[in-house]
Amino acid sequence: MALPCLPFTILNFMRNLALFIFFLFTSISITHAQVKPFHFRGEKLKPGSKHSFLLPVVTPQDSTVIPVTVFHGVKKGPVLGITAGVHGLEYAPIMAAQQLAKQLDPTQMSGTVILVHMANVPSFLNRSLRVNPFDGKNLNRVFPGKKDGTSTERIAWIISNEIIARCDNFIDVHAGDANNDLRPYSGYYNYFNQPDVSEKARQMAVALGFDFIVQFGNQPQLTEASIYCSREATKRNIPAVDIECGRMGIVEEKPVQQIVEALTSLMRHLNILEGQPNRDEKPVMVAQRTDVSSEQTGFFYSELTSGDYVKKGMKLGYTTDLFGKHLADVFCPVDGVILYKTFNPPVKKGDGLFNIGHIQ
Repeated sequence: MALPCLPFTILNFMRNLALFIFFLFTSISITHAQVKPFHFRGEKLKPGSKHSFLLPVVTPQDSTVIPVTVFHGVKKGPVLGITAGVHGLEYAPIMAAQQLAKQLDPTQMSGTVILVHMANVPSFLNRSLRVNPFDGKNLNRVFPGKKDGTSTERIAWIISNEIIARCDNFIDVHAGDANNDLRPYSGYYNYFNQPDVSEKARQMAVALGFDFIVQFGNQPQLTEASIYCSREATKRNIPAVDIECGRMGIVEEKPVQQIVEALTSLMRHLNILEGQPNRDEKPVMVAQRTDVSSEQTGFFYSELTSGDYVKKGMKLGYTTDLFGKHLADVFCPVDGVILYKTFNPPVKKGDGLFNIGHIQ
C-alpha cells in the first residue's frame, strides 16, 4: 500500500532542517579542529578539557608544591592567568579559586585559563602572616624570583616563567590578612611608556566591577625589578590587574562571591566566557595613596574602619606603651578614603597603620 504524499511545505521544511543540522555540526567540528591542544608541563590538553597539576618546588633545604588547574576551551581565545594565595592568610581569594575551579566548564570557553589555586602553600598550611616560613621571605616582594634561589624565590621564578610568560592577560588576587581591615577595590599599573598595555589593563580593572579602582605606577616607565606578582606581568608587556577583596584574614561568603563574580566578569570582557561584563558605571579612580606608619611600639587604637572618608588633620587613632600609657595621637596627612588599616592592637615602630587613597 502506497504511503500518502506529504505536502510540499512539510518536505521542504524537513529538507531545510536536515541541512541546518548538517551545517551546524560541520561548523562545530571545523571550529574544534582549528583549536590546537594546549601544552603544559609535558601534558597535551585537548580543547574542552581541564587538567590539574602539582608543580614541585624543591630546594636543598625544603620542598613544596604549587597547585594549578588549566582549563582549555573549545574555541580560540586569549590565555588568562589567575593567581590566588600569594599570601597564605588571605583566605577569600583562595576560597574563590576553589569555587571558580568547580564552576568553569572548558566546553563553554574560548581560550585558556591557568588558575593557580594558591601560590604560597607553606604560608597557607602554617598560617604564616605574609611570609613563607621556609625562608622568611614575602613572595610578593621577590619577583621575578630565582631559578636556583630559596623556596620563595623559586616559587616566584616558576610563576613568572611557567605561568605569567604563557599568558595574554593576568590577574593576581589578594585580600586583607590577619591584621588588615580592607575595603574592596581593583587595581592596575599605569606606565606612560606602555600606553597600550596600561589602557588594556585599565579596561580589565573596570570590567571587574569594583566601585574603587587604584592606579599603581603612574610614572614614565618601570625601571626597577618587578618585585610584585602582577607587576612582573606588566614588565613583560602583559596587561595585568589586581583584586583586593576580603578582610581580617577571615572567610566570609560575601567577598568570596564578589571575587568569583569579578573574575567571571573579567572573563566575559576578554570573551573567554559568553555574556556581558558587570562593570561599575562610575568607579572612583584613585591615582595616589599615602601610608601612615606608627612612630611607636606598643598598642594601637582606632575607631575608624576601612572605607571611611577622612580629612587632613583629623585624629585617626592613638598609641600607648605596653602598660597602656598614652604615647601619641595619629593624625591624617591627606584628604581621602581608608583603603585598609591595621585593626588589632599590636604595633611596632615603622608598622603601617593606614593606607589612604587620595580623593580629588
